[in-house]
Amino acid sequence: MDTDASILKDKFGRNHNYLRISLTERCNLRCTYCMPADGVQLSPKRNLMTADEIYEIAKIFVANGVNKIRLTGGEPLVRKDFKEILKKLSTLNINLSITTNGVLVDRYIETFKTNGLKHINISLDTLNADKFKFITRRNQFKKAFDSIKLLVDNHFKVKINAVLIKGFNDSEIIDLIELTKNLSIAIRFIEFMPFNGNKWDRSKLVTQKEILETVGDYYGSNQFLKLENEENFTSKNYKVLNYKGEFGIISSVSNPFCDSCNRIRLTANGKLKNCLFSNNETDILSVLRSNLQIEPAIKEAINIKHAVRAGMDSFKKLNNPKFHSQNRSMLTIGG
Repeated sequence: MDTDASILKDKFGRNHNYLRISLTERCNLRCTYCMPADGVQLSPKRNLMTADEIYEIAKIFVANGVNKIRLTGGEPLVRKDFKEILKKLSTLNINLSITTNGVLVDRYIETFKTNGLKHINISLDTLNADKFKFITRRNQFKKAFDSIKLLVDNHFKVKINAVLIKGFNDSEIIDLIELTKNLSIAIRFIEFMPFNGNKWDRSKLVTQKEILETVGDYYGSNQFLKLENEENFTSKNYKVLNYKGEFGIISSVSNPFCDSCNRIRLTANGKLKNCLFSNNETDILSVLRSNLQIEPAIKEAINIKHAVRAGMDSFKKLNNPKFHSQNRSMLTIGG
């Protein structure tokens, strides 16, 4: 393939080979940073991609250079035809992964194995059961936490995603890192990002600099080391000496990594988002249902991608609600 002519290469030379597909807008938790307190207006079922449509769209992306697909939600495991979707996608020549809250993982261990899904991210923001209940509005901490050990015991590659919010769970940074002492997992601290309905403001942000200062004060600057960044990295990774696992920081707000971004997102109702922060969407599903080629629409969506965070290239713009209040809630984007 001539990569210069690729429909997945934008005007800044970034090649988008990583597709995140949201399977559903529904979730069995109600996380405050993800879902507005009064919920969201869900798309009618007829407007959502079917299992066959997900596969057909994914197949076109793979033909044009995508080699990694992550399944997201909502909570992807609440979708009744999840097994069918995973089976179809497993036939493609891709690295297949999933992000889940872990509550239903025990039901799908063998399904994951059978279909070659080895990389699993668990969203877990606290190790305190009461805090978990507060932020998720559900009493499912034990179920989610037990899934981590279950996955490790079954030799999956496990990452734990923790969204840090100042005054809520930033006191647990060390507790979360300590999980990596005896478990071969990766903890990833994610900066709190602005989305519709999550009441974001800068005062709640725990930055990369603050996280590293906390780690240095506790372990000592010579007791943890920086690891080599992966290609197209989002997480800057570190490791405490002699610990089995590692930790990383996803600094989308304080220190964005947009210059190497290779990610695009497909929502459950078939809209292509070229940036997590963007309120601009391209309706791929309607084009597919009209029996037209979706490649031109994909190319256009990639071509209008901004250099940095959908044009929010400063804290001033991030602090201005007009730049992010028209975006979806995280729940309906798919992370």
